Amino acid sequence: MTALAFSKMHGAGNDFVVLDLFDAADPSPELCRALADRHTGVGCDLVLGVGAPRTAGAVASYRIWTAGGAPSPQCGNGARCVAAWVVRAGLAPGDRFLLDSPSGTHRVDVLGGGGFRVALAVPRFAPDRVPLFGFDDEQDLYEAEVGGTRLRFAAASVGNPHAVIEVDDVTAAPVAEVGPALQGSGIFPPTVNVGFVEVVSAKRVRLRVFEYGAGETLACGSGACAAAAVLMRQGRVDRDLVVSLPGGELHVGWPDPSAPIVLAGPAAFSFEGQFSHAAL
Repeated sequence: MTALAFSKMHGAGNDFVVLDLFDAADPSPELCRALADRHTGVGCDLVLGVGAPRTAGAVASYRIWTAGGAPSPQCGNGARCVAAWVVRAGLAPGDRFLLDSPSGTHRVDVLGGGGFRVALAVPRFAPDRVPLFGFDDEQDLYEAEVGGTRLRFAAASVGNPHAVIEVDDVTAAPVAEVGPALQGSGIFPPTVNVGFVEVVSAKRVRLRVFEYGAGETLACGSGACAAAAVLMRQGRVDRDLVVSLPGGELHVGWPDPSAPIVLAGPAAFSFEGQFSHAAL
C-alpha cells in the first residue's frame, strides 16, 4: 500500500491531521474516517488539507473534513494550525499573510512563541444568514422545544453555524445530551456547533462545545468566536475577551460590528508520520 505523509497538529487540544494537497487529490471520506480513528488510525477531530491559493495575494488555501469525511466550512483552531504549517514550509513571506478557507480569505498575523492571530468572518445573526429555521425575525435569544426540554439559545455564524447556550456552571452543562439533540432538531442544519458558555467576568468566559462531526472537543476556535460575538453584541463582555476551554485559553477580539472577528491562540506540531491504508 502507498504511504501518505501527514503532520499531526493541535490548537489548544483541538487536534488535526494535516495533509499536503499541493500535488495530491482530496482525501476520500473513507480515508478521512481511517485517519481520524483514534484506535486504528492517527486520531483527530478534523482532517485539514493545505493546497494552492485560490485568490490573488493568498499564500495557500485549506480545506476541512470531519472525522466522518464530510466537508466543513470553517475551523478557527485549524486555521492557526494551517498558518503554522505554511510558515514552517517557507510559504509565508513575513509575519502577516493571507489564507483561503472554504468560507473566505483570512488575514493571519504571526505572534511568536507558537501563537497566531486569524481574522475570521464578520459575525452574522439574522436567521437566514446562520442559518436558523422556523424564525423570521432576528432575536438576541430564541426559544424552542428540543428533546422534551425548553431551550433558550442564541444563534450566530462566523463562517459556520453556531448555537450558544448560556449556563450558570459550564462544568455541569448537559453538553453530551443537548448538543446532539439540537444538531438533530431541524432548527439548525446538522452541521451546527453547540456551545455552552459561562460568563465569569467582563473579560473572561468559560466554554465547552459539542462540534459537528467530532462531539465535544477540547477547544473550538469558531465556537469561541461565536460565543464571544453573542455576548459582545449583548453588551455583556468586553470587546477583547479570554475564552477558557478544556484544552486551554483563546483570545477573541471584535472591535466593531462591521469588522471580522479575530481569534488568537497557540498552534503546535505533535508529530510527523506516514499512513498506509487500503483507501489510498
